[in-house]
Amino acid sequence: MIKHAFPDHRQAALALLCGNYPLNRRGAGFLGQLVVDPSPLNDKQSDWLAKLLNRAGLPPLAEGGGQ
Repeated sequence: MIKHAFPDHRQAALALLCGNYPLNRRGAGFLGQLVVDPSPLNDKQSDWLAKLLNRAGLPPLAEGGGQ
């Protein structure tokens, strides 16, 4: 199965929230904010999202997907 990168941070965050992935309250709140806020991610946010995606075994964000 080929896993394609998420085209934007909002879709990646929604996939994490809707899937059966273990999240703590802080992580879930962060992802909820990403879903509703189209603003570009800063470096720290982008790194945190990448870690959550990796931990869940999901594909990464596409190049420029945090913009």
